[in-house]
Amino acid sequence: QVQLIESGGGLVQAGGSLRLSCTTSDTSSDAIMGWFRQAPGKEREFVAVISRSGVIIYYADSVKGRFIISRDFVENILYLQMNILKPEDTATYYCGARLGPWTSNYAYSNSYDYWGQGTQVTVSS
Repeated sequence: QVQLIESGGGLVQAGGSLRLSCTTSDTSSDAIMGWFRQAPGKEREFVAVISRSGVIIYYADSVKGRFIISRDFVENILYLQMNILKPEDTATYYCGARLGPWTSNYAYSNSYDYWGQGTQVTVSS
């Protein structure tokens, strides 16, 4: 069982920054961790993923160069540093954990086994 709790969301002006955190249970060290987001009326979309070792990282094209995913293996925390935020980044952000092997379907939300409750990010123009 992996427990996930997101925090760090809020209201920010366009061009600003936020850092999201996802506090995880001890068992998360065996999990591939990802960030997804969901805007009202839209499907949950992939944002970033990081491998168990932290060596392999992928980003959605829409956030590449602006967002940074990282994980603290000592404190069992997953981070998402979001810079140069845009109004289109407005969404509820979720962290997810998958316990299976690394596969090419990391961008699909249905490949994740556990989810947090989400944290709202609102970017004003």
